[in-house]
Parts: sequence; C-alpha cells; structure tokens
Amino acid sequence: MAKPTTLTAEEKAVIKALLAEGMRNQDILTLINYERKATINFGRISGVKKDASISPASPEEVAFFKRKKHSFDPITGLNLYDNERLIRAREAMLLAVTIFNSGNYRFKTEVFAVLTNIAWTYLLHEHYEHSHIPPLNADSTTFALSYMLSRPDCPLSKGMTKNLLSLKAIRDDVEHKMLGRSDVKWLPLFQACCLNFDKMLVAWFGRRLTLQHELAAALQFGKVDLEQMAQVTAYDVPPNITALDALLKKDMKDEGLDDLEYQFRVVYTFDSASKGKAHIQFLSPDSAEGKTVQNVLQKFKIADELYRYKPGDVVKIVKKATAKPFSMSDHTTAWQKHKVRPSKDTKTPDKTNRDYCIYHPAHRDYTYNDKWIALLTGEWGGVNEALTAAVSETQ
Repeated sequence: MAKPTTLTAEEKAVIKALLAEGMRNQDILTLINYERKATINFGRISGVKKDASISPASPEEVAFFKRKKHSFDPITGLNLYDNERLIRAREAMLLAVTIFNSGNYRFKTEVFAVLTNIAWTYLLHEHYEHSHIPPLNADSTTFALSYMLSRPDCPLSKGMTKNLLSLKAIRDDVEHKMLGRSDVKWLPLFQACCLNFDKMLVAWFGRRLTLQHELAAALQFGKVDLEQMAQVTAYDVPPNITALDALLKKDMKDEGLDDLEYQFRVVYTFDSASKGKAHIQFLSPDSAEGKTVQNVLQKFKIADELYRYKPGDVVKIVKKATAKPFSMSDHTTAWQKHKVRPSKDTKTPDKTNRDYCIYHPAHRDYTYNDKWIALLTGEWGGVNEALTAAVSETQ
C-alpha cells in the first residue's frame, strides 16, 4: 500500500500540467494539499517537474480536479464527488429527524423508518468498502440492510442490530398498515437509532462528520407534561401498533430491552435540585456517568420490591441475624442516628435517605431495603460482640 504522502497518478498529471501553465510551486502546493489527509512538501512538486516520464493532464482533467477541490464541505470535509455515499447517509438521517421533529407532518413514524433504513444502508456500504469488501451481490446489486445485519462480520453491537431489525419491521409495515399515533410509542427506539448512527459514523469516519452540530437540540413551545405523556403512551395507541410493538419485543429478554443501544430512555426524578442541576441532562452511554445510569436501569426494580421491609420486619431480621436482642425502640434510635427518615411530626415526610428508606404517601408509612438491614446487622452485631469481649476481659 502506498504511503499517504505519495502522490497519486492523477495528482502527478495535474501538477505537471499546472507547471506547464506557469503556476507557481507554492500555489500548486496549496491546491494539492487542500483537504488532503496527508499533506506533501515542496520536494514532491520538484520531483514531478524533473520526472520526464509523467504526462500532463488535459485541460478538462485539470478543470475537474479543481472543481473537486472546491467541492469539500468546510465543516465535515466530505467531498461531493469522492464521498457521495456518506453525504447521502448523513442527509437521509438529517431528513428523518427533521421531518419527525416538525409539527407540520403526520407521517412521522413511516418516514423515519424508511429514511433511517436508507441512512444505515449507505453507512454500512461505506464501511464495507473501506474494509476492502465491495458491498455487491453476485447480480451486481448492493447488499441489503437485513443481509449486512446477518453477516458474521457485521460490525454492529447486538443492541444496535436489534434496534435496526425493529426499525426494519416497522418500515415493512408502512405500505400495509396505518401507523398513525405510533410516534410516542417508539420514541425510545428512534432516539437510540439516532445515537447509534452518530456513534458509528464518528467511530468509522471521524469526529468532523458528527450530526450533533446540525441536530443538537429541539426547542418547543410547551413544557414536558410527564403525566400526559404517560397517558398518551398507555391509552392513545391503536391495537395494530400495540400488536406490532409486542411482536418486536416477543423474543427479547429484559437485558436486551434494557440495552440503551436498543432503545433509549430518560429517567426523571422529582427530588429537589439546585437551579444548576434542575434541567434535563443527556449522558453518552459510553461515559462514566452513562455507564452508571445504564447499570442502574438494567438492575431497576419497582419500589415495593426494592424497599420491601416494614419496621417490624427489620426488627425480626436483625434480631435473628445477630442473635441479639433488638427492639422497635432500638430501630427508632438507629434511624434517628443515621438520619434515615424525618421525625413523625414533620411536614415533609418524603425527605428520606433513599440509600436505605422511602416514604409511601398512599399508606403513610416507611419501608426499608436490604442495605439498611446490612448496616444494622453489622453495627448491632459488632457492638454486642465488642461489649461481650470487654466484659470477658474484666472477669
């Protein structure tokens, strides 16, 4: 393989022609090096000038070379002639998101499913081309997206592959069924598809190609009403959409559904927060914070299952685990000492330390988790053992 600084046959011919026209060496060097991945030095120009075996390019070839040099996007560095597939892949994804985010259209899910399939197809074609695997079938047609996802050398993760298979299933239903009012239902799938696309686009072809500059955020005139969103998701979805959604998830286990590369989720909490922390934050799944959130989501359990012990249960378990007397009064002393929950006459009963305890407004009581029992068992058992040892030493 030639070195990056080695001139191509086209560049040599163009340089020879430009020298014959009388263009200065520094101007030729500037033209050749523009958006070139590995720039060349003046020695290369002199080498071409001295090499009599190089034939100059025709005026038409020189004109086309200059046209290509003026066809680079200054932000992405993509060239209209050399990077057509990547340009189309990015534009297909931009169109998919732009139409979906627009308030003027009702054909959102259908258009998004179709355009994202096209975007991913072009992106994977370019990946295989760069891997020296022409994406062509025996009949000269290009690889279909479903075929590339099934190949042993498919470069996508399991979560990304599942996500695209779900998008393909939705796309296949577009021409047969009406998918109105499905936009909210599959938002997590669509958001994950966008994040996955940008992640792989950047990983394969460089940071300059990211879509985050064009699609960083969406503004709206109404605030997010979480209760309303939940009601829409629960009640405003036609049966055919619910059926398709069930089909998409039929063979998937919890860990697959929890994969942020399959479907993206945002977790909202209603704890008090300072003004600096009160807005919604989006974390990359690859960041340290993102991985922590992902681990929490994968292990998430409902509150009644996570905080399952009433005070009486805690007392019985600690007493049995330590084989020492432990009363309800001891438990009260313990939660007061560790400031796990507020006092009985408080006006803010929900201000608990959620590492150990939560408040249930429905039945106005507190329940505790395994971590609280572990703390009490360690402390109570240790205190009693230390006391027993001290008494033994005095006897």
